[in-house]
Amino acid sequence: MEKIDSKENFIRLVRQYQNLVFSICLKLTGDYFAAEDLAQETFLSAYRHIEQFDGQEEKAWLCRIASNKCVDYLRKAERRAVPVSEEEFPEQVSAPQEEPLSRVLNQELLAEVVAACQELKPPYREVAEAHFVRGKPAAEIAEETGTGINTVKTHIRRARELLKKSLGKELLGE
Repeated sequence: MEKIDSKENFIRLVRQYQNLVFSICLKLTGDYFAAEDLAQETFLSAYRHIEQFDGQEEKAWLCRIASNKCVDYLRKAERRAVPVSEEEFPEQVSAPQEEPLSRVLNQELLAEVVAACQELKPPYREVAEAHFVRGKPAAEIAEETGTGINTVKTHIRRARELLKKSLGKELLGE
């Protein structure tokens, strides 16, 4: 590949790799809007440093810039997060109370999920109740039941599919 020295070649580079760069940023950050910004920063950085680029392996070059931008973004976000224990909060400041309507709706949804879980056949019933109702992770369920972790994960996945059919996707956060 020839060295990128013209505006047209850089535009071609952006068009050719914009989806790849965005998908890398999205995969690494998990945040759609941050991924958009980081993809744009990737191409700005590539444009600024185009003189140092030798013209070889442009795809790898852009992927490396994108991943470095994401790593920098995640490090900055980690530094901005300040761990605070509950003891440091004054007692007057408490979490806002859940509104009565929200509480009732949440209880109704939970009752629907519990009822749907109880309709499942074993072993999906037990795994679904533990995972979707009580919020236990697969590792904990595997330890409690003496079942292999991969088996439990499979049961969770299959139970989710069965529950989706009876409840609908929106209730399971999928």
